[in-house]
Amino acid sequence: MDVLSDVIAIMRTGEPRSARVELRAPWGQRFPAAPGSAGFQVVLQGSSRLLPPSGEPIMLSAGDVVFFPHGHGYVMADAPDTPIAECDHGPADPAPLFASASVDGPPTTVLLCGGYRLDPGLAHPILADLPDMIYLPARLGLRTEVRTAVELLGAEIRRPRLGADTVVSSLLDLLLLYILRAWFDAERGHCEVGGWARALADPGVSAALDAVHRDPAHPWTVQELGALAGLSRAAFSRRFSTLVGRSPLAYVTWWRLATAARLLRQSEAALGEIAARVGYGSEFAFATAFKREHGMAPGRYRREGCPVPAKEVLKT
Repeated sequence: MDVLSDVIAIMRTGEPRSARVELRAPWGQRFPAAPGSAGFQVVLQGSSRLLPPSGEPIMLSAGDVVFFPHGHGYVMADAPDTPIAECDHGPADPAPLFASASVDGPPTTVLLCGGYRLDPGLAHPILADLPDMIYLPARLGLRTEVRTAVELLGAEIRRPRLGADTVVSSLLDLLLLYILRAWFDAERGHCEVGGWARALADPGVSAALDAVHRDPAHPWTVQELGALAGLSRAAFSRRFSTLVGRSPLAYVTWWRLATAARLLRQSEAALGEIAARVGYGSEFAFATAFKREHGMAPGRYRREGCPVPAKEVLKT
């Protein structure tokens, strides 16, 4: 897969949740912080006043999308003086895959909201580059694919049919991908932008990243990756390290072991098979490298999951 597709596949765990909610003024709701998650709100009808984690309030109108990649809390209400209701359940409480809540009579506001659980031990560094909130206003020309995904998701939740569980889950992943794509496309328009937005916009570095993600088992060398990027070995190494935040081979190793962790979590493949799929010639070499990166042996990781905090995984 390409880099952005892999980021979504590796960082999300479990099934995403979503809801279509009809509201009648006056209404106000506090959405508490949910560490280890990401969430979004879309205004389908009417308007809403958003109090983000920091900064001034934002007036949202129909078609506006807000995404909270780090699970920060926020408040939404119809007006500045409306009392704010506290959430009566925690982010870890069980919830249906999707739900729809309506009011008697015509609503003043209709929201589409949802959330994704993230594995902090497998958080890709690209996530750390994202701001506390991504705001995609419809009036600035919301991308067609985002709008289409929102319309399909809202319609499916409002009137679920056969296969709705699969459709909604797939649309939620699609919406997440489109939101991130829209953000990175927008950031590429700023010459001062750095980090992963610039790395993905750089043709040479992006080509090397895609190659590593498509075939992590290949015995990559800096010279070979540099050739894919159309640069000398030294020039490529400097550019890659500057934009990605770690050397080319350090990133190759990290990605191999992150991929292995996902396979351990999501499949029943034998350790030797996983080792071969991520480029290790022996199970012993794989186990040694895995323990160095994740703090435990692969077998124990499969049984217990990864307790390593995200900040430990994201450090370079």
